[in-house]
Amino acid sequence: MVNDLRGQTGAGLLDCKKALTESNGNVEEAITILRKKGAASAAKKADRMTKEGLIESYIHVGGKVGVLIEVNCETDFVARNDEFKAFVRDLCLQIAAASPLYVSREQVPEADLAKEREIAGAQVVGKPPAAAQKIIEGKLERFYSTVCLLDQPFVKIQEKSVKDFLTETIAKTGENIQVRRFVRFQLGS
Repeated sequence: MVNDLRGQTGAGLLDCKKALTESNGNVEEAITILRKKGAASAAKKADRMTKEGLIESYIHVGGKVGVLIEVNCETDFVARNDEFKAFVRDLCLQIAAASPLYVSREQVPEADLAKEREIAGAQVVGKPPAAAQKIIEGKLERFYSTVCLLDQPFVKIQEKSVKDFLTETIAKTGENIQVRRFVRFQLGS
């Protein structure tokens, strides 16, 4: 069971054993425990310096869309790791397919956010204030999931966000990983 769990999650042997013990042998619950632990360990690693990493490029079939991305990690050992390289390639595919404008919410200019709030506010005129506020918040969440890479649903697994995918990769590698920047080129735009 421990090896099966390791195969599904990529977590370490002892972590899998502890999760299975904690969940009384329930594999689904053990996966949830490991995912929560991965999120906690990712938060602990967030302050670590990321001086190594990869710059990856991707040109979509037909040559009409191209992506260049910089993803940083703590050591060159992880940067050369096949799993890290696959993660960066998947991010390139995500950017090519979903056309995000920013890496995270923190990078969205206040002017763009104010414009979206104004548009959402105009659409809820006449609604009760509490309902209008919830509608505006929902529309802003949709806006973030459109323009922010980390908030987008992951192209390969729609049930996960790119941020979830990043958190899992941090847990597997044991290092802080940061998507530093990207550029998406599209012919004619």
